[in-house]
Amino acid sequence: MTHSAPGSDGPVLPAALDEAAHRCLVAGFGGTTTVPDPLKRLVDRGLGGVILFTRNVRDADQVRELTGTLRALRPDLLVAIDNEGGGIGHLVAAGAPEVPGSWALGVADDPRLTASCADALAGHLLSLGITASYAPVADVQSRPENPIVRTRAFGGDPGLVSRHLRAWIEATEARGVASCAKHFPGHGGTVTDSHHELAVDPRPYDRLDLAPFRAAVDAGVPMLMSAHVVFPALDPDRPATLSPRILSELLRGELGFDGVLVSDALEMKAIADRYGEAAGARLALAAGADQVIVAVPDPAVTLACRDAVLDALRRGELSEGRVTEAAERVRRLALRYAVPYRPGAVAAWDADAGLTAARRAVRGDGPLPEPVSGAHVVDCFPPPHPALNWGGEDLLTEVRALDVSATGTAVAGEPEDVGAVVEEALRAAQGRPLVVAVCDAELYPWQRRLRDMLATARPDALVVSTGLPEPGSAVCAYGRGRVNLRAVAEVLAGRTL
Repeated sequence: MTHSAPGSDGPVLPAALDEAAHRCLVAGFGGTTTVPDPLKRLVDRGLGGVILFTRNVRDADQVRELTGTLRALRPDLLVAIDNEGGGIGHLVAAGAPEVPGSWALGVADDPRLTASCADALAGHLLSLGITASYAPVADVQSRPENPIVRTRAFGGDPGLVSRHLRAWIEATEARGVASCAKHFPGHGGTVTDSHHELAVDPRPYDRLDLAPFRAAVDAGVPMLMSAHVVFPALDPDRPATLSPRILSELLRGELGFDGVLVSDALEMKAIADRYGEAAGARLALAAGADQVIVAVPDPAVTLACRDAVLDALRRGELSEGRVTEAAERVRRLALRYAVPYRPGAVAAWDADAGLTAARRAVRGDGPLPEPVSGAHVVDCFPPPHPALNWGGEDLLTEVRALDVSATGTAVAGEPEDVGAVVEEALRAAQGRPLVVAVCDAELYPWQRRLRDMLATARPDALVVSTGLPEPGSAVCAYGRGRVNLRAVAEVLAGRTL
């Protein structure tokens, strides 16, 4: 049996090989209630998985209906989502548990608490019919200039990262949800965001942060995600996602990983701009990936990637054995995780674990400040990352929940006139305590300028860091998840909800 002639359905292949090739794809799509026809056809051909984003989420009941619809098309379809916690996640509208980001968990440094937060996230996923989570982050935050890992990592020490990875993976596995350690062999040693351009980690082999990935493999992690990063010490020419040396020799051979290796999204510019998504799909599978993610909702991009794989198989440029091997790993993964528990059968999770962890993570350069009343809060932070959801959290809202006399403003992204923002803040803060919050100001000159101008005019201002800690900060949250900001608000207001 073969599928139809080339055209919208792609090149002709024997049915079993065609299905194997489709199992190697994970597709994004648009919509919240209906499944687009192009996606239905891919599922019918054997599509291995789908990835959900904020665009697919309206509320919890809608997500349950959507995942049920997807599995009615094919019961072994993996339904996945990025679910790191903190300020990064796509299920805010569906009532996601509030947990801090990974760095705060590392600061609290209680693996049992990390496990409780991971369990809450996994339990919520199960209740929605989602059984694969592209988390946790196994990267080590090794460069202060790194623009993309930062508080998504558990920390800057490989040992600390390793023990929290184990706790997260084991708790997620206990729920019957597939976890995925990312981004192999590490994105924390770069100064570039691979969403925007190709990143390079120039360190020698013996200084790469492989220990957390070894720990993840030892913990039985069922999935790993590759990094769109070039490691000259391993392969001077190709990013890890496309490198046989890194994926096949290092990960499979030296680390002994036999789970599903999935690529980071192919439309990220590190791949798309240099190779193109379609060539990236072919090269990643040839290098040793088992699944490639095409996250954009445009079906034309997914179909182009699919057709490139089918055509490479037909021409003999991609080994049938390689694709069959990859598809078999995906099949085994689906047998373990594709079908969720009945929503009513999902055991309760600890809804307070996240706030407990966030409270335990709050630190300062010295002793925490005395509470302030009626403060004027200026909360500065970069605009949302285009690939990572942000739920709209701001510090002022959390402070006002505890102190209705507080005032302030949220400055989301560089203002047209920093000086005007400073002048207005100083006028509004006359006779009031002044709180200035920044998020990774060392990466954003406008934040440094705004903070320094306010601190010069008001030496009594309290500086808060909501990203990685800034020198001189009175309070550090180590993340911008809602519970991170609530924990800081509790310190500032001197009381809890």
